[in-house]
Amino acid sequence: MKTIIGAYLIDAPFSSLNNRGIDPRAANENEVATKTINSPEGIRPYVSAQALRYWWRQVLKDKFNWNCSPVEKIGSNQAITVADPITYDDDDIFGYMSARKVEVEGKKKPENVTVTRVSPLKCSPLIGLPIRPTSDFGVMNRGFEGDPVLFNHQFYSNILKGIFALDLNAAGTFTCIDKPGSKNLSEDLVRRCEAEGLALGDGTKRYAIPLDLKKKRVTETIAALKYLNGGAMHTLHLTEVTPKVIILAVLNSGNNIFMDVFPHRDYEQGLINLDALYAVLEDYRNDLLSTVYIGILPGFGTDNEKELMQFKAPEGVTLKVTTPVKAIDGFIEEISRNDALFGA
Repeated sequence: MKTIIGAYLIDAPFSSLNNRGIDPRAANENEVATKTINSPEGIRPYVSAQALRYWWRQVLKDKFNWNCSPVEKIGSNQAITVADPITYDDDDIFGYMSARKVEVEGKKKPENVTVTRVSPLKCSPLIGLPIRPTSDFGVMNRGFEGDPVLFNHQFYSNILKGIFALDLNAAGTFTCIDKPGSKNLSEDLVRRCEAEGLALGDGTKRYAIPLDLKKKRVTETIAALKYLNGGAMHTLHLTEVTPKVIILAVLNSGNNIFMDVFPHRDYEQGLINLDALYAVLEDYRNDLLSTVYIGILPGFGTDNEKELMQFKAPEGVTLKVTTPVKAIDGFIEEISRNDALFGA
């Protein structure tokens, strides 16, 4: 399994990026609570993976003109996409579950035409350091007489970290095997694949889009990180959510070796644990299929980040330290030259 793996930090100095509605425990009945998670170390703010993926998809649609799959609501609590990963870029990279049955003439029972696709792009929530969110008091008294309307909302100052993985074997490749998770295509799409010569020809009912289209989808998914934007409370907080630190590499494995390179409890000793970075690079050097790119915004973090500029990677590992945007661009340029990484 060839996988693009990434880890990154987002600066949230005065933020309320993902909320969970009115807090019933608050003294003010109009207090909007931010999403938090309890940990052994304390309360941590977080951004759900669903929200992050929404931001990511919107950038791909708006900035890169992705052809995104229309969504249809079925009944009161089900929504599905077209489930066509050949036509629609996001159905390929973000996956889908189209669970439905249709009436067939001459048959008593509806026919199950469910198709599913596990997302090649997987990501964690963004999670911050232990902190207690601040409750901000506000009033609305403009243009009317009488008592003002009172409201509160919670926000925080933090650095949020996350990881992601993009399966290069799965991107642009689809199966039609009648078992859970492996039936990606409808019968109509299978016929289309056969007619367009997309079958891989190995007798496994696997199909693949052209290499250039697969490269485009993969590289634009990574490039979108340079333009990532979104989140709640933009009117009052306007948090800029592009990565301020990012690590990128291709690994001959599915696990994300950079998950614990960023400290979990505090950043007093630096944003990157250099001992942990050296250890994982040494342990997995034979599985690295690309240069390891580290991007860090100058001036972000502590004085310990200066040590990163003199960091010596283990023998056999190529490492490049630059800014986040240049790291993303350099990584994309390198993998784009290596067709073997994109082979099905």
